[in-house]
Order: sequence, then structure tokens, then C-alpha cells
Amino acid sequence: MYSMDAKKVLVVDDEPDIAELVSYNLKKEGYSVSTSADGEEALDRIRKGNFDFVVLDLMLPGIPGIEICRILRSEPKTRNLPVLMLTAKGDEVDKVLGLEMGADDYMSKPFSPRELVARIKAVLRRTGARRVEDRIILIGDLAIDRDTYAVTKKGDRLPLSSTEFRLLLYLAERRGRIFSRDQLLDAVWKGEAFVEPRTVDVHIRRLRTQIEDDPSDPRYVRTRRGIGYYMDADL
Repeated sequence: MYSMDAKKVLVVDDEPDIAELVSYNLKKEGYSVSTSADGEEALDRIRKGNFDFVVLDLMLPGIPGIEICRILRSEPKTRNLPVLMLTAKGDEVDKVLGLEMGADDYMSKPFSPRELVARIKAVLRRTGARRVEDRIILIGDLAIDRDTYAVTKKGDRLPLSSTEFRLLLYLAERRGRIFSRDQLLDAVWKGEAFVEPRTVDVHIRRLRTQIEDDPSDPRYVRTRRGIGYYMDADL
């Protein structure tokens, strides 16, 4: 029986015996497992669902596994979704092709269920650490979490508004570049009506009171007089 926070795995294979074998062994390890036997159905379920891992057969009806992997890597929502390619083919060309399309690992049939589970765990550990690095921006004493809209300073969470967070994130992702008020309005406020350029100055001041040790002498969000605001690339 799996817990509510169990990792969700989609097993995509048109051989019922293989799908059942993989599902059984993953469920024994506490994973929540779904199966699909068709490429088009699998891609649709991945796009609509919230899976943590995909075991993907190379040869599938509908859309081949290689093409599914390529599509997943091309779409923002799924580009970091871990994928293990599973195939009856043992040809080195197929292995290389699968990895080039973005698969995180590759196993040939027949396979050891125990080894498969061990490899899935290893990929999840590796990609999990990578996703944290991709998600969180560390600048000085600040940690900016793109997914949760949380900003902490020396471990303490700062009570930023959503607009202040978007403004900080925009500058943090583009350190070293200077942006005018109008550019920041277009990027952060995205065409909201009745927003004036001076609104940027107000939010910058509010942001500085939250993140700076000395808002009158800012370290993080700095001003280039007559041009705009920026974050130093050397932070």
C-alpha cells in the first residue's frame, strides 16, 4: 500500500505482462503506479497528470517512445520529468538514440525487476537534486524559490507580496542587466491598466525594506541613475 505522498510513476508498455511485472515491483516499494499501453494516450496522461517518473517502452502503438521522450523534453512542464527507456532491443544505436532524446537511463528486456527499481531510485535521487538546483536561486543571503514563491533570508521567510516576488525574480534571473521602469512594467505587470512607471519605484522601495540590511544603501536591488534597476551579476 502506498502513502498519499508516494512518488507517482507511469509505466508505458504495450506488453501486459511487462507492465504488470514493473507495476507489481514498484508498488511493493511504495510507489503509486499507473499504466498505459498506447503512445498517444500516455502523452496525453503525462501532460494532464502530475507524474514523478515515466518508464517508457521504445516501441509503442500510436507514438513511439523515442518521439514521446523528445516531446517531453521540448515542453516546459515536462522537460525535467525523469524517464527510463525500456525496450526489447539491445542495439547500441537504440540506446544512444534514447539517451540523446533525453532519457535519464536505459534498460533492455529481459531485465531484473530488482535492478529496474534500483535504477529508478537512483534517477529520482539524481534528478531530484537537480530540480532543487533549477528551482531555487541563491544570491548572497537570499534563497528565491520559483515554484513556491517563497523568499528566505538567512533561513527566515520574507513576507513579500506576489508583485514584489515577481519583480525580484525577474531581476534575479537576469543579473547584470539594467532595466528601465517601462521594461519592468511590461515584464512584471504585463500590461495591467492604470499602472504608471512610478509604481515600479514604489515596489522597489518596498522590496528593499524586505531584503536589504540597509535599504538606503542596497546590496541586492541597485539603481543606475537615469537608466533603471538591476541586480549585480557578481552577487
